Amino acid sequence: MTEPRISDELRKMDSEYEPLLPIEKKLIWYTFSAGVVLLVLLVLISRMA
Repeated sequence: MTEPRISDELRKMDSEYEPLLPIEKKLIWYTFSAGVVLLVLLVLISRMA
């Protein structure tokens, strides 16, 4: 048996693409927003110390 080629695997992955569900998009947005807010808070706290 031969090893799969990277180009074949990438092509196969591209054809298996599924769009994100609305709840997944919300979860990504909330997580990203929380990370940015926490980063800003940490920077502000570190400047005050």
